[in-house]
Amino acid sequence: MLDAVTTSRPLPNAPRSALAALSWGHFLNDALANYLPGVLPLIALQRHVPLFALSGLMTVLMFCQMLQPLAGLLADRIGGRLFALGGPALSTIGLVLVSLSPSYAGMAIGLLLSGIGTTIFHPQAIASARHLSGRRVGLSMSLFLMGGEFGRGVGPLVAAMVAGAFGLDHLWLLGLVVLVTWPWLLRVVPLLPQRPAAAATVRIREHLVPASWLSLFTGLRSGALLTVVTLVPVLWSREGGSSVLGASLVTTLFAIGIVGNLMGGMLRDRFGVGLVLWTSAFTGVALLVMLQFARGLGFWPILALLGIALFATAPVTTLLGQDIFRENPALGSGIPLGLGNGIGALLILPIGYAAQHVSIAFALALGAGLLALATVSITPLLRASGATAQPRTNPL
Repeated sequence: MLDAVTTSRPLPNAPRSALAALSWGHFLNDALANYLPGVLPLIALQRHVPLFALSGLMTVLMFCQMLQPLAGLLADRIGGRLFALGGPALSTIGLVLVSLSPSYAGMAIGLLLSGIGTTIFHPQAIASARHLSGRRVGLSMSLFLMGGEFGRGVGPLVAAMVAGAFGLDHLWLLGLVVLVTWPWLLRVVPLLPQRPAAAATVRIREHLVPASWLSLFTGLRSGALLTVVTLVPVLWSREGGSSVLGASLVTTLFAIGIVGNLMGGMLRDRFGVGLVLWTSAFTGVALLVMLQFARGLGFWPILALLGIALFATAPVTTLLGQDIFRENPALGSGIPLGLGNGIGALLILPIGYAAQHVSIAFALALGAGLLALATVSITPLLRASGATAQPRTNPL
């Protein structure tokens, strides 16, 4: 059992083991819910799925994350750790279903379960991580998010290696790591304090404007990111490259992006939100334009720098969502992560259609256009949220 998951008790003061456990759970959850880009070329070849339908699988995986604000609201009300522990478990079940189902519908259902798993995990785990962060909230949030980004990077590569060596029907092997480390997570993952119903009241009207601008920025950023992780491995495979090397391109994007996570949180603590958002957006647009002309080994340095640029905003937007919804931190976490990924999931469908019927290069150009549009939302976001001032101390 999850030992009274709805029981509330104060979190201890910044225990390293608890934050480490949350970061490891983040690694497991995101690795098991985001392995798909690494095996998309194999799904296309072995299960005869066209490019537009591949983008549909990515949409199924990411779209239900739009429910993260609702999961965050529920997590704020009940406290505990049910969602933080249940997310990786549900992602594992979805992985097993994808592994064992040869049909497109079966794979879609499995990816939907994995998407729900990551949806319920993030708001509660992020709120717990912030409670554990002490005064250096940006740095602590970066460290927590690094676990997820590392998982998103390792997951596709390991999945491609397993599927390439043993076949897609052996992807379930990836879930064994959850069984091995589950006892430790049960012992160490902390309980999030339950918030009274009055404190968990959602003031949507009060926060609608800044939350809308935040959702727009993160949604366009997510659409650009999903364009890259969906199409680059397929492009590499079509040019004669191996599926494992194609997956390593995604791994490079996410693994080197950890540097961006760390830098973004530290720069936010020192210089505020605006510098990180503007620098990330303009740098990302330039790198996405360069990506269209990359060949061979040229992919790796561009994707490494792109990962740093894109993921530098992750701790900033997550904390910004919590600052906007200060009375509902888990709900606030779900705005940039959930709604942002949901919007990105919808955007990848027309981009996938363009990739199939025009060219992948044209689709990558559309991805750069999405990130360029994201820059338009930065100034109104800063004004509506009041984030132009120097960063505030941790209010939680």
